[in-house]
Amino acid sequence: MLLALDIGNTNITIGVFEDSRLAATWRIATDTSRLPDEYAVVMLDLFRVGGVEPRSLSHAVMASVVPSLTPVFEEVCQRYFKIVPLVVGAGIRTGLRILYDTPREVGADRVVDAVAALHAYGPPPLVVVDFGTATVFDAVNAEGDYLGGAIAPGVGIAAQALFEKASLLWTVKLERPRSAIGKNTANAMQAGIMFGYVGLVEGIVNRFREELGGTATVIATGGLADLIASETDVIDHVDKDLTLRGLQLIEEMNRNGRD
Repeated sequence: MLLALDIGNTNITIGVFEDSRLAATWRIATDTSRLPDEYAVVMLDLFRVGGVEPRSLSHAVMASVVPSLTPVFEEVCQRYFKIVPLVVGAGIRTGLRILYDTPREVGADRVVDAVAALHAYGPPPLVVVDFGTATVFDAVNAEGDYLGGAIAPGVGIAAQALFEKASLLWTVKLERPRSAIGKNTANAMQAGIMFGYVGLVEGIVNRFREELGGTATVIATGGLADLIASETDVIDHVDKDLTLRGLQLIEEMNRNGRD
């Protein structure tokens, strides 16, 4: 079985694969102050509840955008699961040609998402929108090359900034209001945040499509993907497990290359 770890700024997503089938997933909060032993205890508890036998794990792969946590999870894998994980980064086989000005600057999760999207939703061109701590847009051209993308503040970050910086406003639940014209302050904030981000997504996706030749399949992933996708027709597919599936593909590609 394969252990896949997507280490993000807000959440860490854990997946266990049986061959190419995603058998179980969990999400835990990212905490850079936690020690390897603490993360191991959490993971072992999740495995126990989910019926996953740790000794059945034979391989591991991770993508991390939190550099301080990369060695933490490497230690977790080695000490508790007796596995040396594959860490997605420079020099790792992905099957993807990266045309970014400086390829090393591309976040591992962005590359992983593009690999998964090509495999599951091709043929290209493709656009991937990942609703995480940041809202990240990635473009794959008709030749299957990773071009680059756009990075905007995530919905949660933008909303929190509004709540913290405006003295007369308060925290509201991120959900669809009854109408775009709010009849009270809470609904007005929900309308501005929700429909404002829908407009942002539509605007950037349409610009990407123009630059990609007029058309592209759009795949959304991340925590708020369903909520935003329900309000626009520019998103063709929602795949909450896109990054985990990309990790599985990359691990298989590299393991087969070594075997």
